[in-house]
Amino acid sequence: MTNALVILAAGKGKRMNSDIPKVLHPIAQVPMLVHAMRAGAVLSPERTVIVTGHGAEAVARVAEAEDENASIAVQEEQLGTAHAVAQARAALDGFQGDVVVLYGDTPFLQPDTLQRMIEARTKNDLVILGFEAADPARYGRLVMDGDSLERIVEFKDATDEQRAITFCNSGLLACDAETLFSLIDAVGNDNASGEYYLTDVVEIARDKRLNVTAVACDEAQTLGVNSRADLAAADAVFQEQARSELLDLGVTLMAPDTVYLAADTVIGRDTVIEPNVVFGPGVTVESGATIRAFSHLEGCHVSRGSVVGPYTRLRPGAELAENTKIGNFVEIKNAEIAEGAKVNHLSYIGDASVGAATNIGAGTITCNYDGVMKHKTTIGENVFIGSNTMLVAPVTLGDGAMTATGTVVTKDVEPDALAVARAKQENKPGYARKLFEMLKAKKARRDKGA
Repeated sequence: MTNALVILAAGKGKRMNSDIPKVLHPIAQVPMLVHAMRAGAVLSPERTVIVTGHGAEAVARVAEAEDENASIAVQEEQLGTAHAVAQARAALDGFQGDVVVLYGDTPFLQPDTLQRMIEARTKNDLVILGFEAADPARYGRLVMDGDSLERIVEFKDATDEQRAITFCNSGLLACDAETLFSLIDAVGNDNASGEYYLTDVVEIARDKRLNVTAVACDEAQTLGVNSRADLAAADAVFQEQARSELLDLGVTLMAPDTVYLAADTVIGRDTVIEPNVVFGPGVTVESGATIRAFSHLEGCHVSRGSVVGPYTRLRPGAELAENTKIGNFVEIKNAEIAEGAKVNHLSYIGDASVGAATNIGAGTITCNYDGVMKHKTTIGENVFIGSNTMLVAPVTLGDGAMTATGTVVTKDVEPDALAVARAKQENKPGYARKLFEMLKAKKARRDKGA
């Protein structure tokens, strides 16, 4: 049986107090919608439909960047969840298979849960996803009779006996396409909000004598995000799980609670991560590396045995070969640092290639931007760059070359050559004392006049 996904992503999220559509707020630096799409992708869906509404164009851009084959359906008016699913009808025209309805603000659904929903669908017409709630609060209760779901009772309508039920509705469901849309067509809006609720399909299905069941999952998988507090809580859940997985994989986190991970962070075993390290998107750290405290990494690759930090920033395009050393207050951007090279402190290396075993002295800057375009600096192997060297790109330094401290390099340096480019020093005897006396007298006159 083929599958299709319908992901509801139309809500504004008023409680977020934001101009950004709710589903585009990030968890682990990835929009919630993308988390939901990746969760559903485990089913290898034949079609994926994203139902947009508030901020439709922005939501569509993110969805299509994640899956270029995703279809976009627009819910012009937010008239309830059943109405939202109905907007996917045209995109699913001719589709014969199961439809799984997900929510763009429910980012933690696990692959095995979706698989169990699909398996349950082979024996039932409609499958609802439920969870055992630690605090059922005002969730809708799932009233079961054995494996059969009899109905969903909202808290306000529930009896005391029903309110004691802890098996609650997540809102997610699976149903074959033809049946789903026939059920939605029967949903009315005779309620206080005048909206069409997806939960009503259960009662309609029972009236049609269809088989309805519920599959259970952990409550954490159904965690929805409706406010900034929810967003922070969801991110904390992700971080705790991701850190735990890294520890299990053999990564040392010296202070786990202070390490922030992105959704796609990859770290090899026997790597040591010191406190207060932030991983942005697109970071891979190979086995046996060390990332020292207060470093920030994004869009970069760190090879085996390398040492980064403390207080290092690796920006997109930073590529560190094995056994490199990048030290404190160093920024690397769009640059390749070859095996055994060192950039130990107080330097900026951008749009550059640094050869093996080269040493970059403190205060070195690759001057890569002319105000309009970026230019490349190429540094060969076994080069020694003296402290406070300015490398004005485009420029190339050959293997074995050296620059004197304080040099401004504006033309290529041939292999094994020493580049010296600085103003001649001149010492003027007694001038320091005379200058200080003049300045002190000037200050005294100013203070007297005040």
